[in-house]
Amino acid sequence: MKSRWFFFLILIVTIVSLPACVYRLDIQQGNRIDNEKLAQLEVGMTKRQVEFLLGEPAIRDIYHPDDWHYIYFLKSGKDGSIQKRVMILKFDDEQLTSIEGSLS
Repeated sequence: MKSRWFFFLILIVTIVSLPACVYRLDIQQGNRIDNEKLAQLEVGMTKRQVEFLLGEPAIRDIYHPDDWHYIYFLKSGKDGSIQKRVMILKFDDEQLTSIEGSLS
């Protein structure tokens, strides 16, 4: 009889403490770009140079083909906090004219 209660006590303690052992991964989506590459980005670069430096944008709007959207999203597995960063590049005549926002 005594061993049954001990077994149930161990079982309850294990069940209660089990959720604390779950490991949750960080979720990353979008364009993660190094600060070194962002420092090389300059107004006046061509679309081809920007794409070579940063890669393909996350969003190319068909209605605004001269606006490129680079987006980075990170959800922390530890505390569930969310970081969202957006950078919009605007082109005119195939040349970069403005940089809005930042990915760093």
